[in-house]
Amino acid sequence: MLIDAHHRIINYVRISVTDRCNLRCTYCMPENMHFVPHQTLLTDGEILFLLQTLAAAGVSRVRITGGEPFLRPGLLPLLEKIKAIPGIEEIAITTNGLLTRSYIPALQQMGITHINLSLDTLQETRFLEITRRNKFHTVMDTLQSLLQHNMQVKINTVVMENVNTDELVDFTALTRHHTLSVRFIEEMPFNGQGHTFSGITWNYQHILSVIGATYPLQKITDAPHSTSLNYHIPGHQGNIGVIPAYSRTFCGTCNRLRISATGSVKTCLYGNDALNVKTILQQGQPLLPAITAAIQARFINGVEAALHRTGKNMESMSVIGG
Repeated sequence: MLIDAHHRIINYVRISVTDRCNLRCTYCMPENMHFVPHQTLLTDGEILFLLQTLAAAGVSRVRITGGEPFLRPGLLPLLEKIKAIPGIEEIAITTNGLLTRSYIPALQQMGITHINLSLDTLQETRFLEITRRNKFHTVMDTLQSLLQHNMQVKINTVVMENVNTDELVDFTALTRHHTLSVRFIEEMPFNGQGHTFSGITWNYQHILSVIGATYPLQKITDAPHSTSLNYHIPGHQGNIGVIPAYSRTFCGTCNRLRISATGSVKTCLYGNDALNVKTILQQGQPLLPAITAAIQARFINGVEAALHRTGKNMESMSVIGG
């Protein structure tokens, strides 16, 4: 197994399959985003070898991210091959929903039913302001199709001051008649804008207090290694959760690696890249020892990782891989 110096077992990997996206969300990337050349991305063969190596070392859960993962050509055949890797028990996908709808039946047939849908507003005009693209109804149609196909849906909503905090109750209302989870995420500094992030007012406690003023929130048991604090509202079919992504209260149980579309490995979202697997593979060097060493050097939490980070500016979240 992969175990860090703080006795945390690593059994979950988030891997980006592309840095490209068909939205330009203000908190995620600049409008003039420069994408990397296709030849610098991990190939299908490199992704499969990497995941085979990690699965043999105990990784059982894989989340496919981007950019927008459905922009990668040949994604479905790649998913089929990942699913066939011994030891991989669950594959999940995070998507913005623009291209997802037509793939839902195929995903369901493959047994890939865990879908996180990024959605930060329920208002058409505001969607255009946040994403800089006029695609609100496409995403909402995808959400309805996901629910109709009984997919296990989580809506990921980044809570941004002076942007969408007036919609917390509206998002929560979605759980009344739908078996889904709405997860409110603290805003993070990964916007690729090159300016200093000064912290947040809308932390997870503030978010919960606003929702709790309208709905009676009952704390439910969080899954092992959960990044969210989860709650149920009596009479509702779904649940809500809050993710203290900036407060970083969940670091003590972190069980994940992040791998970018170009092969950069982060052992902590707030830290520097630990290594690049594409470079190691191209050099013909053993992969697992390098990953093991990086995990052993992992900081105890995201606050410490940020303190030891070199470089002033945080990357775009689309570059990191969601």
